[in-house]
Amino acid sequence: MDTLLFNMRDELIRVSLRHVVYFEADGNYTHIFFANGQKATILYSLTKLETLLDEKLQGSKQPFIRIGKKYIINSICVFQINIQKHKLVLTNFDTSNVFTLSISKETLKSLKEIYTIK
Repeated sequence: MDTLLFNMRDELIRVSLRHVVYFEADGNYTHIFFANGQKATILYSLTKLETLLDEKLQGSKQPFIRIGKKYIINSICVFQINIQKHKLVLTNFDTSNVFTLSISKETLKSLKEIYTIK
């Protein structure tokens, strides 16, 4: 998988996409959560990042899925979808880190359908 470079005023952030569990929107910023527990923040909106991911991964199987307005998740890391509890659990299975996101029932139902069809 590819690497993205974010050159900001005072720092450079190198993001290896295969280590990303999910991206979370925070206004004009996006927080990036990695499998090893690290977190980085970039000055990119989630919409702008989604476009960048589509361009970068064009021609290859896209592992990232937009979930509502707030998240882009790495579909490879989906462990559990619990519609009743509004819970999505992500992990990469290489580390002991587990990430639990609170997601609407409708969004989780749509996500579950994607996995059920495959």
